[in-house]
Amino acid sequence: MKILMLSGSPRKKGNTERILARIRNQLENNGPQVDLIQLARLSIRGCQGCGGCEKNGNCVIDDDMQELYPLIAAADVVVLSSPIYFYGLSGQAKLFIDRCQALWSRKYLLKQPISSLANRRGYLICAAATKGEQLFIGARLCALYGLDAMDIGYAGELFFTGVDKQGAIDHHPDFPEKADLLARQILANDAASRDLS
Repeated sequence: MKILMLSGSPRKKGNTERILARIRNQLENNGPQVDLIQLARLSIRGCQGCGGCEKNGNCVIDDDMQELYPLIAAADVVVLSSPIYFYGLSGQAKLFIDRCQALWSRKYLLKQPISSLANRRGYLICAAATKGEQLFIGARLCALYGLDAMDIGYAGELFFTGVDKQGAIDHHPDFPEKADLLARQILANDAASRDLS
């Protein structure tokens, strides 16, 4: 199993990166190959809405996003993480999702496969400073439809509220137990997926 983890945090060793690190360690201890990409360290431009990808399913913008398309296609599991900014994903995570328009064109307009792999799954991890009831709705919908463009089913999520300062997640009452639970869910879903194929 290949797992692609995408950190949408602009802050080094921020709360979402700490959550990802915990889950990554749990997964790697059980054998899967895990690639962690820090989106803030890449040069990714916003979608230009030019329609170029409608011709052949490939984005015309030559930047670091071009390195991510093959990683998406090769992943059995994609884990996207982001802090919540104004009730949505971070700018870095949103840029990544927007550039999946090329994959949407490939899947829905050109009817071309995104990957040769079946039963691929995606997960969303978010941390937020406040505790609003609808805090994660925007991020969830954006991730849901972004993963759909990648031809990946939305399989689970992990949300933490009340974490703002760097390292605050370490003192959250549900961490690390819920992170470990998601890691076990990812592994269990992979085993079930292999049984279906």
